[in-house]
Amino acid sequence: MLFSLSVIPIGTGSSLGDQLAKVLKIIDESGLPYKTNPMGTAIEGEWDEVMELIKKCHQSVMASNERAYLIINVDDRKSKPNRLEGKVKSVEERLGRELKK
Repeated sequence: MLFSLSVIPIGTGSSLGDQLAKVLKIIDESGLPYKTNPMGTAIEGEWDEVMELIKKCHQSVMASNERAYLIINVDDRKSKPNRLEGKVKSVEERLGRELKK
């Protein structure tokens, strides 16, 4: 399964870097495959393990904020492992070139 997670701490001012660094440390230490980008993080794993990870990220943000806004998307497709890399590779093959990453 692929998950897309965006965490927005509310009430911290205009810079979110310190808060998001804590969240990404939790994701990195989980051992799950992930890719981060300026707008969120894609995580690959099974439902229970990723939802537990999302819960930890949420708790981290709420420990120092009054409010957090989370955006979670789930793409569940049977019999397709390594989708974190495979989805992009599939599009690149169709284009005949690599995309910017």
